[in-house]
Amino acid sequence: MRAVVFDLDGTLIDSEPDIRATLNRVLAAEGLAPLPRAQVVKMIGDGAKVLLERGFAAHGRPAEPRYLDAFLADYEVNSTVETLPFPGIPAALEALRAAGHNLGVCTNKPEAATRGILAGLDLEKYFSAVIGGDSTPFRKPNPAHLAATLAALGATQAVMVGDHENDIKAAEGLEIPSIFVRWGYGEAHGTYSIGAASELPALIARMG
Repeated sequence: MRAVVFDLDGTLIDSEPDIRATLNRVLAAEGLAPLPRAQVVKMIGDGAKVLLERGFAAHGRPAEPRYLDAFLADYEVNSTVETLPFPGIPAALEALRAAGHNLGVCTNKPEAATRGILAGLDLEKYFSAVIGGDSTPFRKPNPAHLAATLAALGATQAVMVGDHENDIKAAEGLEIPSIFVRWGYGEAHGTYSIGAASELPALIARMG
């Protein structure tokens, strides 16, 4: 059966509210105004360090290294305050697993934070492999990051499911199909495109 690899933020979960809240607390500690959702969603997808760089750049300031430690410490204890799976995700994961697909997560978020969120939302049980942004020397869009996930799954056939150009480019680099999810934070063009999680099991079943 084809393995199914998921991005995390913007694909499996709507984590933007908690990411934004943590970012804004770090900004507030430096006397800077909070950023709105419309601005923060465009900053998500390349990891916490880049998020901070973008957040401070919005105020014309560089992101000092110490801000990353502050962000990670805050986010660790506030990562599931408002974060929830997107509608239909648990049912889709259940259906895929019941159909015999091996499921994995490939994200640029640190692995420990990813596992904590998945466990907190009762999603961890669906995944045989979780590869975070610090699990390998690589990050998406580098296809080596996705390749490490496939290796952890023992997969020879796979599809990448994500909401960001990084996900699509990583899949292209390995010459595997991708599914772009339109409910997330980014804009991209995958091999396939869906607007609801409920469409996922049937689409993957047709792929074989």
